[in-house]
Amino acid sequence: MGQVTETFVRDCLPVRDRDGHKGTFGKVHILAGSVGFTGAPIFASHAAVRTGSGLVFLSVPKEIWPVAAGKSGEAMPAPVPSFPILLDKMNASDAVLIGPGLGRSRKTDVRTLRLVEKVRPPLVLDADGINAVAEHIDVLDTRRGRLTVLTPHDGEFLRLTQGKAIGPDREGTAAAFARRHGCVLVLKGHRTITAFPDGETFVNTTGNPGMAKGGSGDVLAGMILSLLGQGIEPKKAVPGAVWLHGRAGDLAAARLGEYGMTPTDLLEEIPFAIRGVMG
Repeated sequence: MGQVTETFVRDCLPVRDRDGHKGTFGKVHILAGSVGFTGAPIFASHAAVRTGSGLVFLSVPKEIWPVAAGKSGEAMPAPVPSFPILLDKMNASDAVLIGPGLGRSRKTDVRTLRLVEKVRPPLVLDADGINAVAEHIDVLDTRRGRLTVLTPHDGEFLRLTQGKAIGPDREGTAAAFARRHGCVLVLKGHRTITAFPDGETFVNTTGNPGMAKGGSGDVLAGMILSLLGQGIEPKKAVPGAVWLHGRAGDLAAARLGEYGMTPTDLLEEIPFAIRGVMG
């Protein structure tokens, strides 16, 4: 079991290149959102920006594009294009996130599964991206050799395993799934577990119950996406993002209390969490 400490996270985060530009620090693409779930793509895209991504592209359904455009500053939202154009844009990115608030329909699920098969860069699947894959779990096997990160909470993980109980050994269960499907599994919850296909696991120690609110998972997905898109190796980027997410939550709780803190407050604390470990 790997230990994630401040020193571990500090080593994850390279000093920013003084001669760098927006293209230096990662171009990421997010497919997210649906009618009734307009906050998820905003949380994920803002998290990617706050975690250091140079360029954040956000594809949302045309029905909610005006909402996303009105709430976006640094991220660049646009209506979801045709499948070939979307795939080209994703394959031109440094990392891709599919799923926050995406909703479920046959058309949406089919598109997600096709993208899972064909997207080449590191791919993060969250929320309805996970739910689509859960009904066609064999699609994960098509990605062996390409980095795939799944970020389920317990309910989503039960769908991934067709209802098989997690049991008391959460770490062992997560590790077995990661090995079986050749993916990185982030099993969210108290002491979130990050499991890699080679059997190595990391158990997180940051975070608090004030983070148990809709939107916090979208923030985590955006943070993982950002660090992967910056070219940080997965065994640093994924557990490092989980730790920073929890630390940002702890800072928000210290400032506002666990009852009143929100995912928006979590976003605002990301820079302070990063600055705190980098000195």
